[in-house]
Amino acid sequence: MSFLKNFLIWFEDQSIGRETTIILAIFSLVVASLLWLILPEIRDFFEAGGPVLWGILLVTTIMWTLIIERFWFFRFLLPVRRHQAISEWKAIDNKSDWFSRRIRDQIISQVSVDTKKFLLTIETMMQILPLLGLLGTVVGMIKVFDVMTFFGTGNARLMASGVSQATIPTMAGLVAAISGLYIANLLKRKADDEVSRVADQLVIE
Repeated sequence: MSFLKNFLIWFEDQSIGRETTIILAIFSLVVASLLWLILPEIRDFFEAGGPVLWGILLVTTIMWTLIIERFWFFRFLLPVRRHQAISEWKAIDNKSDWFSRRIRDQIISQVSVDTKKFLLTIETMMQILPLLGLLGTVVGMIKVFDVMTFFGTGNARLMASGVSQATIPTMAGLVAAISGLYIANLLKRKADDEVSRVADQLVIE
């Protein structure tokens, strides 16, 4: 049992960080790129959506990588952190003086930092995704106007390509943002509950 706890602590210190999160996101992008090369439907979808769709895929991949990391933390690593915090508090003899209270505040603050890690980043990416979709709309409409400038309204195929670039990124950005909306709120409530739980267990005697 102690070996498992030590392994979880080591795993968190070594791999739950910004560098590993970026590596996981890059790996996910590589997998998505392979699917793009293998499946013609996905390839056609990205070609119709234009280059902005790749930016939406990048942000969505990083966002869901962070979400999965948070679920892993709450499921496997948070119990170890909670046990460490309670053990640190129990090791203090006099729990009623000013110095002990400051230690208690520090322990609670550290637990809060650990539980709320990446939550602001996830919320920021949720706000960026619809804006990227709007950027795709602007790029697509510019393409439509360029076609109308050179060919008028006679080239329906080129105009349809521009309309696709104007609508598909908007849809993709909204769908990606909505997919993480409930999960982000769930993680935020979970983090607040865990901080309150630890604070209740650090009893001042």
